Amino acid sequence: MSTLADRYPTALVTGASAGLGRAFADMLLGEGVRVWGTARDPARLPGRPGFAPVALDLANHAAVEHAFRTADTAAGGLALVINNAGYGLFGPFVERDFADWRKQCEAMLTQTLHLSHLALRGMRERHRGALVNVSSLAVEFPLPFMSGYNVAKAGLSAFSESLMVEVAGTGVIVIDFRPGDYRTGFNQVMHANSGISPSTGPAPASRLQRAWSALEANLRTAPAPGRAAADLRRALRRGRSGTVRSGTFFQARLAPLLARFAPLALRRVILARYLGSS
Repeated sequence: MSTLADRYPTALVTGASAGLGRAFADMLLGEGVRVWGTARDPARLPGRPGFAPVALDLANHAAVEHAFRTADTAAGGLALVINNAGYGLFGPFVERDFADWRKQCEAMLTQTLHLSHLALRGMRERHRGALVNVSSLAVEFPLPFMSGYNVAKAGLSAFSESLMVEVAGTGVIVIDFRPGDYRTGFNQVMHANSGISPSTGPAPASRLQRAWSALEANLRTAPAPGRAAADLRRALRRGRSGTVRSGTFFQARLAPLLARFAPLALRRVILARYLGSS
């Protein structure tokens, strides 16, 4: 039986030190794929056979191309690129310096587009490859007090959608991978980055606290990242462009149906109640 390595022998996974990125890298290694994984601090990337660490901070514009070229040259051409790196900021939009939101959007959207541009040029020349952009189910149900994250992920999904048409017939595929809640350290890192205590923040404290508590509760009961890796594996084995939703049955199946068919006003009410922010 063929493995992913037969189609994608080399891969770059950004944000591979933990969470979904780590699960994606582990899945690919299990399939025999040689993986170049990135982190801002390469020391956080564990040493494993077939895995090569790469330093990459998406906030450093000049370093993005260097990191990609380093991995691409060592790989002899990357067959698969998974744009997974990103982070959240939690809090009211108007209560932070605008520079924080701009930095987040530039890192998670502009620099991800930069990596995609570099990757697709090589794939187009080789007439094969796969680009996976990890967006979020927040594209369909934007999360309160995470406006920068919502904007970056929505832009990434729109970008992927346009690319799917552009690469048709070239031997290259584009996957818009939209995970819901997974049991990772995402919230802990987001809280540390935000500098706002949900219990004492300047927004109406009760609403801010309820939204944070709901996010925390959802993550505590969420599936492990291995499910997302399995969903991505199936998508890659299918070998065609498209949107892949991943998560619980409610998030990945029922919620998208609601997003498609329910009136917008009803969707807003349901989301507010689901996240405790109404």
